[in-house]
Amino acid sequence: MPRMLDVSDEVRAEIGDEEADRLLAGESAPGSYDCTSCRTPGDCEQERTSTVLFIGDETAVLAFAHAGCLPSQVVKVTEEQLQGAVRSISADGADRPEPPRAVPEQAVPEQAVLGVTSGLVLIAGELHPALVVEPTGPIARPGTTGPGDEFLPLLREQGFAPAADLSTTPAVLHGWSVLLAMGQLHAVLQPGVNGGRPVAWWQAHQPLQVTEGWRTAANKQQQVLMYAAPVGSIGRQPREDLLRDALDKAAANGRLVAAALPLAGT
Repeated sequence: MPRMLDVSDEVRAEIGDEEADRLLAGESAPGSYDCTSCRTPGDCEQERTSTVLFIGDETAVLAFAHAGCLPSQVVKVTEEQLQGAVRSISADGADRPEPPRAVPEQAVPEQAVLGVTSGLVLIAGELHPALVVEPTGPIARPGTTGPGDEFLPLLREQGFAPAADLSTTPAVLHGWSVLLAMGQLHAVLQPGVNGGRPVAWWQAHQPLQVTEGWRTAANKQQQVLMYAAPVGSIGRQPREDLLRDALDKAAANGRLVAAALPLAGT
């Protein structure tokens, strides 16, 4: 039976025509696999499947995903990330759910660092996967050195909308997306210059662990809600109820913007 496999031009260019043709002919593709995004079983003889090539500094790993979870693409990661992922794939047992966590990651102007917290937010009786972003310091507008904090104005210019409360889901911000791969959060992507390929607005130095419930909700809804607030608005909250309280307060004080970002839809 022919494989229902998608090999993008980007992946083909990396692995070569010969290997791509072997995959499409079923010579080197597995019949069944564990989806690199949602970690549930898949079968490329029964359902559309994407080839996802992870490239490190010295190593490359070809993985498979449900086409509904990830498009066929090349994901560049550090060698440390890739080796860790290989160990994770090789290990027996499923991921253990973890509590929400905030991890400072990418440096941004004025030496501020973005803290990213993952958690589930209850809106109109339904749990939504969310990311909460708060810098560790004021964010200056690129090219300026003023003392003001331009974090929220800069995001509003990108299409994020002020959130007066959390009673409704924010509107979808097309062009932005959240990359969830190997069951972990890798990056928040923004549109490239002049319609070019998306680029990382935030990228994890080490993939961010998310809970099984968060990952399941993200794959079900195919989007992630992103909330952003200036420094001092949210703080590091160890529980989701405390995180929600902090979000509600930031929204009430006019210090919160939000958008729904498609899941790896770029």
